[in-house]
Amino acid sequence: MDEIERIGKLLEIEKGLFAEGYSRIAGIDEAGRGPLAGPVIAAACILPREFELPGLNDSKKLSEKKRRNLAEEIKKQAVAFALGSATPGEIDLLNILRATKLAMIRALENLKINPDYVIIDGRDMLNMDTAQKAIIGGDALSASIAAASILAKVTRDALMDEMHQIYPEYHFDQHKGYGTKLHMEVINRFGPCPIHRQSFSPIKEIIAGTQYKLG
Repeated sequence: MDEIERIGKLLEIEKGLFAEGYSRIAGIDEAGRGPLAGPVIAAACILPREFELPGLNDSKKLSEKKRRNLAEEIKKQAVAFALGSATPGEIDLLNILRATKLAMIRALENLKINPDYVIIDGRDMLNMDTAQKAIIGGDALSASIAAASILAKVTRDALMDEMHQIYPEYHFDQHKGYGTKLHMEVINRFGPCPIHRQSFSPIKEIIAGTQYKLG
């Protein structure tokens, strides 16, 4: 499959919605549901009907360099894009699912153009009046969601690099808050820091005084 054909397949959902009369279709995705530290970041993106974004794909399938380059092109070509987040404290208070939905709603509210249809990566709908559809694996099936996934991932990775400057002993630049062996070793050594999610295992057990056993 050549690149033109592949991008064409990524646009099938949007083309169907355009044919139904929708014109401002926002894809929305998140980054950071699984890590033990840091916020969850959501991005909303409305792409034009025609764009030049070779290589556009699910962010997980792209190299870091390719994601960064595509993120800049998406920002240049998008009709509108915006970000939203939920803090570690909000995640602990609400749970990760509700916090993720909150971040998505915030991203949509931050758009300078109101969408008339929203397509969401995942299985969960959002509490809003705008017409919407949730698509499992949507970041690999929709160009708009793929663009949002790239914006969310690049933004969160950059934020975790900044957190590394504040908390260098945790090496957030290497694992972005995920529960790698290195991350668990430093948590056991230094304890959780202010951006760790206290409701997540094994952070809550460590706070309670039970050391997490590696491997």
